[in-house]
Amino acid sequence: MPGVEVEVQDANGNPAKPGETGELMVKKGGEWFPTKDLGRVDEDGYFYHGGRADDVIISAGWTIGAVEIEDAILKHPMVAEAAAIGVPDEVRGQVVKAYVILKGEKTEGLTEEIQDLVRQNLSRHEYPRQVEFVDTLPKTPAGKVNRKVLRDAVAKNSADAA
Repeated sequence: MPGVEVEVQDANGNPAKPGETGELMVKKGGEWFPTKDLGRVDEDGYFYHGGRADDVIISAGWTIGAVEIEDAILKHPMVAEAAAIGVPDEVRGQVVKAYVILKGEKTEGLTEEIQDLVRQNLSRHEYPRQVEFVDTLPKTPAGKVNRKVLRDAVAKNSADAA
């Protein structure tokens, strides 16, 4: 749109480096406005949408998009559906936890295969440190995975354990 700039910014409001995930910002009238969406820009200046900013996972200072992780997990031939959220971690603040629905039975080493697949397709810090195999995932009325339900369940379990 004429008169509008778009930029991916890191958590400090600085332009993100090529390939680095940050928040998509729109500049209008000299002021930056958040879009509440994640994105990244490649070396050629092309933008890539990374999901909603409320689905962001901050791990050891890295901004990680849940959608990118899910897309990488879905490349595994045994995976039917996947969801990724951030869960509390004493060292990193949060780590990635993946919920995975399989097309068949779980095989030995499958967790490591999924983790390796994500490492190969994304940055090494984005792999799910926790993988839970489930039969169903909570969905919104539109049929999308409801990550908030997953985050709330983790928070409730943490509170119950305390």
